[in-house]
Amino acid sequence: HGTFDLAYLRIIPGMVIMAPKDEAELRNMVYTAAEHCDGPVAVRYPRGSALGVKLEPGFSKIEIGKAEVVSHGEDVAILAVGSMVNYAEQATEILAESGIKCELINMRFIKPLDTKLLDDIASRFDKIVTLEENNLSGGFGSAILEYFSDQKYKNDVLRIGIPDKFIDHGTQSELHKQIEIDPAGIVSRITSFLKSTKATERVTY
Repeated sequence: HGTFDLAYLRIIPGMVIMAPKDEAELRNMVYTAAEHCDGPVAVRYPRGSALGVKLEPGFSKIEIGKAEVVSHGEDVAILAVGSMVNYAEQATEILAESGIKCELINMRFIKPLDTKLLDDIASRFDKIVTLEENNLSGGFGSAILEYFSDQKYKNDVLRIGIPDKFIDHGTQSELHKQIEIDPAGIVSRITSFLKSTKATERVTY
């Protein structure tokens, strides 16, 4: 399924790794890669059909390592990459109906990370979720945890992604539901994450 590439590409010095949220961003990332002259670039996009978003004429260069704030919230921050951004948008709408306000970030870059934005997120949110269509071992979520550890941040982080095992073949929707990275699975796991954290806080204080 190509679920290990974020991990094995991330260890290469000087490598830039991008993952587009849709076909419009993919076009701009390919353009950005063609214009980038300071080292190798990988653009990671999923199999299957595109979302059908509107395509603007021409191309726009994306600042290397610059994330995009999709929506603002105050209860939990969701850091998503690639195809998971669309799932995260659907999940945030469902969570909002339960009164949970999510700040959603399209991180765009697995390497280099937008550390300025991460510093801001870490200062404003106790609870942070990372979301990727990649094996959790060594992937995007691991990169976030490494940065937080280096900065000695103590945020509570939930990583959502592909578990450390080989996944059977099937349609994307079938497999996403099976491993709970579809919108319903994301909602369920974030809801449990927030409840468990609150329970811990009650015991601690």
